[in-house]
Amino acid sequence: MNRLIKKGFTIVELLVVVSIIALLIAILLPAIGKARDAALVTQSLGNLRNLSAACNAYGADYNDRQYTAVPDEAGMYGDAITGACTAITATQCIPQMILGWDSGGGLWGYWVSGGAPRCAGWPGNCGNFVTYVPCDFWGAAARWEGAWRLTNCKAFNTYVGNKFYDKVFYAPKDKVTLQKIEKYFSTPVEFNYIGGEFETPTYCWSPAAMWSPDVLAWSRKTGNGSSAVFGAKPTKATMPGAFKSPSASMASFPPLKWRMWEHQWLQNMVRAEVNPAFSTPTPWIFNQGYNSAPAMLAFDGHTQVVSIAGIQQDNDLAIAQAAAATGTAVASGALWFGCGGGANGYYNSAAYDMLTTGAGACNAGVLTTDGIQGQDMKRIGD
Repeated sequence: MNRLIKKGFTIVELLVVVSIIALLIAILLPAIGKARDAALVTQSLGNLRNLSAACNAYGADYNDRQYTAVPDEAGMYGDAITGACTAITATQCIPQMILGWDSGGGLWGYWVSGGAPRCAGWPGNCGNFVTYVPCDFWGAAARWEGAWRLTNCKAFNTYVGNKFYDKVFYAPKDKVTLQKIEKYFSTPVEFNYIGGEFETPTYCWSPAAMWSPDVLAWSRKTGNGSSAVFGAKPTKATMPGAFKSPSASMASFPPLKWRMWEHQWLQNMVRAEVNPAFSTPTPWIFNQGYNSAPAMLAFDGHTQVVSIAGIQQDNDLAIAQAAAATGTAVASGALWFGCGGGANGYYNSAAYDMLTTGAGACNAGVLTTDGIQGQDMKRIGD
């Protein structure tokens, strides 16, 4: 009589199968992670393309001009920002920097009042005026918040989705920021402020392109060089039209001049997500490491991921070419400037690596030489 013999797996066979599965997982997981990461970068580039369309729509309504929140004639009132605000509001009530309505019917904004009687009764004070100018980068007391960081204010978000906290303003890899404000995305109101949680958007405008081009030609024209202190602030005596934002068509190098980009260091992060140099939890900034690779929108409308190491090389090349042409060692050919106060520019002193000194400080987009008429890189492939 034949018997049916049941055969099971031996321990050796089972271990072989488990080993093969583990090997496959080890091979596939990095690929899956890279694919997921690439998808998030693609989504960020898509956000920038949508914001490009919004910039063009804004320009169509305002004679092709770059967004501005500050009166054109602000340079006529002296170099102190709050002093200029007081002088302006003494004669007119300027359009307020509005963020949006909340669920309780409250209207939020950076309100300014000042000179009587024109603005009597308005909330706020001229201390908020610093958020109206593109940025204030002169000296040790540089104030960097400015209008360039408020791309989702109501005056501009009406061209997107009419919300301050709209996902299009935040890159999906901006984890430190999203942890605080992701809860706001699902609410229908224009603005939220729950438990003091407030975050500016991932994407910023180029403040250099929001000033009159003469502002960022000033240091070069006065021979200060790339890492020296700027000359005096724009005033009635020097540049009365400094605060008039230029038209987008004034870009001399549209494919090479940044218009918007990821303000945070989101790609190729080699450190903890929060920069320990700041007193409050703050992400590393795009220009604080050679490994950084922000997603960027140029003035010609194309988007790409930019290598900070690559544009640093571009800047070094531009300086070398200018030195060879003039026969001097002066870094007059720099694509961007430093600004004094010991920081060499936009928080370079808090950088991770060699971006902290002299001409090595990366200030692309923020302090572009000649503003909108300059360039932040020399090759589209950077």
